Amino acid sequence: MTKFDETLMMLKELTDAKGISGHEKEARDSMEKYIKPYADEVFTDNLGSLIAKKTGDENGPKIMVAGHLDEVGFMVTRIDKKGFIYFQTVGGWWNQVMLAQRVTIMTAKGDITGVIGSKPPHILSAEARKKPVEIKDMFIDIGASSKEEASEFGVRPGDSIVPYFEFTQMKNEKMLMAKAWDNRIGCAIAIEVLKKLKDEQHPNVVYGVGTIQEEVGLRGARTSAHAIKPDIGFGVDVGIAGDTPGISDKEADSNLGDGPQIILYDASMVSHKGVRDFIVDTAEEHQIPFQYSSMSGGGTDSGAIHLTANGVPSLTITIATRYIHSHAAILHRDDFENAVKLIVEAIKKLDDQKVKEIILA
Repeated sequence: MTKFDETLMMLKELTDAKGISGHEKEARDSMEKYIKPYADEVFTDNLGSLIAKKTGDENGPKIMVAGHLDEVGFMVTRIDKKGFIYFQTVGGWWNQVMLAQRVTIMTAKGDITGVIGSKPPHILSAEARKKPVEIKDMFIDIGASSKEEASEFGVRPGDSIVPYFEFTQMKNEKMLMAKAWDNRIGCAIAIEVLKKLKDEQHPNVVYGVGTIQEEVGLRGARTSAHAIKPDIGFGVDVGIAGDTPGISDKEADSNLGDGPQIILYDASMVSHKGVRDFIVDTAEEHQIPFQYSSMSGGGTDSGAIHLTANGVPSLTITIATRYIHSHAAILHRDDFENAVKLIVEAIKKLDDQKVKEIILA
């Protein structure tokens, strides 16, 4: 493996950071470290979303580029008398990806390592072995011998439980595997957009945002957009990859490495036609590869942003990612870099006149 460059170090730090919905501080601190050098002002809303402001033309339109800080995880709900931990999911999980996976419990006394367990198949009936274990029948083993010992370790109800996985550059060095790509890659895009604009003229005010609690209802996007009152909104997130075995083109047809995805429709928003056409034209003008995609079963921060005040023309741009909402996901570095390039080129053209054209499209 080659030596990590500055960008890879940023991606590693962002994804290794622990931050489930409602406890995003570690991820927020990491994002702030990397975005602050390129912002004129950095602040948070009252729920904890990070907002980095960069002014080009102070009288120009406000452009919001938002990725969410939170990742899916779990929360401690009770400790049984033998010291085993029971938990609530935070965000969407598929039970088949959870068993025997390592987790970190964030306690007031420090991090505790555990593993998700259940009854061994050896003592289940033949019929029971055919069925996936339900989440309610899982627990976390932290090596405690009693409830009292688990409490002495610092574990208590309400503690965050975070998937454990270290950032990994694969043998094909463009392929990057990590936990929390959903959605630290969006946070990384916001950082890199401000970085690329550092010495560029742009006829607007750009806000790079790390929102909180997206996985449980797009909550931070709602509060941060209310604070900003943007004229144009871009939600940046992960999208569904269709290039693994068993997925047909009609289910998902995006490939890793073929460019960022322009989302036409998801469960939270019909993409604004004017913004969509503008982004497509920009990509074609600058020969930036892209893919169309739609997600009938999920939403993104754009779903909250576009309903702010009297409406914000918005579009979601995503990075095709394999195995989202699990301990380890994979994406392609070129898609990340092309998403940044596309948004930067778009921002350079988003003056008052262009925003008016988009709204009337």
